Amino acid sequence: MEDSHVVQFGIDGGDDNKNWRRRVNGVEVSVPIVCGSIAFFRGKKAKEYRTHNWTVYVRGATNEDLGVVIKKVIFHLHPSFKSPTRVVDSPPFTLSECGWGEFKIDITIFFHSDACERKLELSHLLKLNPEIYSGPQSPNVPVVTESYNEIVFPDPFECFLARVHSHPAVHVSKLPEGLNLPPPGVAADETYYKMKKGDTIDHPLSHWFLKFSEADELFKLTATRHKVQSDIAELKRQLVVEDAQPEQF
Repeated sequence: MEDSHVVQFGIDGGDDNKNWRRRVNGVEVSVPIVCGSIAFFRGKKAKEYRTHNWTVYVRGATNEDLGVVIKKVIFHLHPSFKSPTRVVDSPPFTLSECGWGEFKIDITIFFHSDACERKLELSHLLKLNPEIYSGPQSPNVPVVTESYNEIVFPDPFECFLARVHSHPAVHVSKLPEGLNLPPPGVAADETYYKMKKGDTIDHPLSHWFLKFSEADELFKLTATRHKVQSDIAELKRQLVVEDAQPEQF
């Protein structure tokens, strides 16, 4: 399992005067996601360039449907693959292939426009072989590699918040008292309501997914945020000190 990461998006531009673009200040929408891969050795079916069957994916940390936030995912495979740029435009966001080598898969995540108009770039290292050699690889026990990420949307639009605030894949901070959200679907990005729905709860590989303790991940993410804030404060202090230094002639 890899490290945990927090990805926080700044506020996009736009006409906030429109009701559907009105932001709810002081609220954060966070979406825990997992990027991962599962690779099975093909055993007696293995050939020189087809040794492993593997699946790469972006899933909810609790296997809920991410389509409520994510519009599509693009997996950028090694250029040796036929059509290496693969687009998955509905959940579950998974891609299966067969090959022989390990490589980095770049992943581009696009969100519904009422959530964020920017895309998120991630990368995942496809692992086919166990980290520690313990004998011939079994075709019945896969190599699982996953990393936990948390995507944070500060000050979300009302229409986006109305759609996700009670969705199990999403965490929403405390809402302001007296806030009246519009009915879901009002002036929102209509692509969500047209796309196929799908979670990974009953996915054929779901019993191999790693279990992420929300408490443990929250602790790691909080520590990461504190370090970032500390680094920013130190940089600001250094800038103040440098500005206070007399010029040398």
